[in-house]
Order: sequence, then C-alpha cells, then structure tokens
Amino acid sequence: MFSKKIGIDLGTVNVLVYYNNQIVLHEPSMVALTVEDERIVAIGQEARDMMGRTPENIEVMRPLRDGVIADYEVTEAMLRFFINRVVGRLRLFKPIVMISVPYGVTSVERRAVHEAAIQAGAKEAMLIPEPLAAAIGAGLPVGTPSGNMVLDLGGGATEAAVIAMNGIVVAESIRIGGVRLDEAIINYLRRKYSLIVGEPTAEAIKIQIGSAIPTDEELTMEIQGRDQVSGLPRTMTVSSGEIAEAMAEPLSMIAGAAKAVLERTPPELASDIIDRGIVLTGGGALLRGMAQFITRETGVPAYVAEDPLVCTAVGAGRALDNLAVIRRLGMF
Repeated sequence: MFSKKIGIDLGTVNVLVYYNNQIVLHEPSMVALTVEDERIVAIGQEARDMMGRTPENIEVMRPLRDGVIADYEVTEAMLRFFINRVVGRLRLFKPIVMISVPYGVTSVERRAVHEAAIQAGAKEAMLIPEPLAAAIGAGLPVGTPSGNMVLDLGGGATEAAVIAMNGIVVAESIRIGGVRLDEAIINYLRRKYSLIVGEPTAEAIKIQIGSAIPTDEELTMEIQGRDQVSGLPRTMTVSSGEIAEAMAEPLSMIAGAAKAVLERTPPELASDIIDRGIVLTGGGALLRGMAQFITRETGVPAYVAEDPLVCTAVGAGRALDNLAVIRRLGMF
C-alpha cells in the first residue's frame, strides 16, 4: 500500500524510469570504473561524457549488451544508483518495480534481471516483455481481441510483436538495434575512407544525417577522426546517402523481423494489422524515414508512436496499475 511503484526500461543504451505518471529519470546506461579494482567512478550521463576520453586506468562500459545483462554486479550497482535517485536513499518502504526485458530472453537472463532489481533495493520485482510494455505505453488497446502490432527498435535489440487480449500472440526478437547501426557506420568509414571514429561520433552522425531511406535533400556533416594510414587526425565530410548505404544491412535485418512476425500472424489478426498499421516505438523509430522504410518493406502502413523513446518505460509503469492481468500472464 505504501510502497512506491516504478516502471523501468532497462535498455542497452538508456535507462528510463516512470514514477507518479511521468518520466522522472532518463540516463545513458553506462558506467565508468577503474580497470584494476573495478571501483565505480561514474554512472549515467557523467560516464557517457567520459567515453573515449579516459586515461588507461578507467574503462567506460555498457553493463547491458543486446538488451540483456552482460555484467551482473555493475548492472546491480547502476540500478541501485538510479532507484535511489528516484525514491531516495533513506526509505521506510522499498519500491515495487516493473522492469522491461526483451521477449526472447532465456530464463537465466530473466532471473539475472529479477535478482539484480531485488539486490538494488526493490521490495518486489516483476518483468514484462518489452513489446507488450511498448504497446501499453503507446496507448494501444492491448486488452481487446483485435490485433495490434508493435515494432520496438531499441539500442540493443529489435522486437516485433502482435498483441491481443493483454498477451503476445506472435513475436520475433533479434539482437540488432541502434548500437549495431553505430557499428555499421564505424566500419563503413574505416573501410571506405580509412577513417577511425568512436561510438559517440558514429551516434552523432546517425542522429544528424542518418536516414533509413534516401532523402530528397542530401544532408552533409563534417566529421573528425583518425586516419588509419598516417595515424594523424583528419577532417572530412560525409553525406546522408553514404550513411544510408552504411546502415542498409542491419536495417534490412530489422525489416526481416517485422516480416517474420507478419508471416506467422493468424489471418484474423493480420486483417486488423492492415487496418491499424504497425506502431514503431523505441529510439530507433526516431531515425529519419524509418516508418516509410518499414511500410515499403512489409507493405503494411507503419507510423511512429507519439513519444517513441519513453513508450516502454511508461508501459512498464502503467502495467503496475494492472497487476492482476500481468500476474495472470505468468510474469514474475
């Protein structure tokens, strides 16, 4: 009764926390720690600002990889830090948390998230599949018998799912997301121009001039990196057409996940999806031309949710108000 209820989108790139009907925390899921004794130096935005700029004795890492926990202890410390930020260090009642996890996680990966949340200070921790949380957060009528399709484009994983009657009917999860798009840009620039750039630069390129489909107006951006041959700093200009070419392969795999779900969708629900379209959520939905790209690849209209970045966290928080339904679905 007195416990605070918080919804957490525990992502590879960002952690978002929903509390009191609003997003109260939005931080990068990054941790800076010392190499020798693994002592934590910084968490969140502070750690992200250090990326690629630290001395040898400090490492900046993502404790989550491809949507699941890669380093348990660091994830637990990061979760504790964020939960304390939201509900305070000194508290009489521990919070009840709902954490989103990718649909395709194993029971071991689910247990790791559950245990990390309990160790980080939660009284009770429940898990909800990301596509279901994203659909709830996007305001889709998930409790009705009609079909709703959501394509959740996260940093570490992409998940396509058809949802009806508060449950997932068909789903496909691939461990390809925004981080893989950044890596594709890094590899393309190294291969074509012998220019080495870091992850923050690749992400900036993706956000500023990246596009899923060729744009009418060619955008350009000046970037700095290190020449692979001479080893010296170099400045050059890249165009949106080149970046679209760089991201073509991971994007086609993302479209493939949506197609795989549509192919396995029962006919009655398939007709609902044609009428209602595919809803895009997650940070990847913000990429220019993403909705048009999915529409072109699947033949089904696609549109971006109102605030795609926060849908999963909002859905996880709202699911706590409907605990009877979630428990019936067999979540923790």
